[in-house]
Amino acid sequence: MSKIAVVGSNMMDLITYVNRMPLRGETIEAPTFEMGHGGKGANQAIAAARLGSKVMMVTRVGDDAFADATIANFERNGIDATHVLRTPGRSSGVAPIFVEPSGENSILIVKGANADLTPADVDAAAPTLAGCKLILMQMEVPVETVYHTVRRAKELGVPTLLNPAPAAADLDVARLADLAFLTPNETELATLTGLSVGDEHEAEAAARSLIARGIGTVVVTMGGRGALLVDAGGTRRVPPVKVEPVDTTGAGDAFIGSFAHFYTEGLPVFEALTEAAKYAADSITRRGTQRSYATLADFRARFP
Repeated sequence: MSKIAVVGSNMMDLITYVNRMPLRGETIEAPTFEMGHGGKGANQAIAAARLGSKVMMVTRVGDDAFADATIANFERNGIDATHVLRTPGRSSGVAPIFVEPSGENSILIVKGANADLTPADVDAAAPTLAGCKLILMQMEVPVETVYHTVRRAKELGVPTLLNPAPAAADLDVARLADLAFLTPNETELATLTGLSVGDEHEAEAAARSLIARGIGTVVVTMGGRGALLVDAGGTRRVPPVKVEPVDTTGAGDAFIGSFAHFYTEGLPVFEALTEAAKYAADSITRRGTQRSYATLADFRARFP
């Protein structure tokens, strides 16, 4: 039985490594191109599975070759793909990614069949979802499906985590009040609350405004500066982990997927986040998205 469920997206990553980004109207040569599996939902599922969690995926693919590859990738990583549904006449989701020499990246997403994931798909998976310890969601699928999953999970007695990315200014926080965890970055936090997050004090205040509206715990991710854990009991800073970055693509998803693993394994929230910060930092020392996610044995070899 799966203990982590992901109701969310999958993408085929089309990764171009550039010496610099082109100017508007400019054509330049790039040295390297790679394809890989991605999408926020799939990335988080793979990170948790690589660490040893039993994971199920609720998502949609198209009727193209990318769909076959995506399903095979889930199965190869031990993820339950029973509820990975094909959508006739649709392309699968794709994500062109541009990685600069610093390791920083710029990403476009084309949702494709991810846009067809419905509340009915979630209801069809409900008997399996009911046995999970945590359900992860993101914003690369229809927002009504996200709202419905939060409500359905409450009925099933399963806690939920939403990674509100990409950020949406019209997200109805009132319909997210039953979330156990919300994990915005600083930009997403500002978008959600309409408040300034210019420093950590402002970020904490913005996070507290969400706690006041019913969300259980807010984790504000701050990249190389770590994260803030904000809940009714107070605020704690999750320390950053210093590494030499090679490719930051998928680091946020590594953080969330590994947090889900450590948390459902029984670690307290702060300790689970601390381990997740190490796991995410380790991921950016290698190229690629899912291919950069370590197994538990490899992770412990680097971070005992």
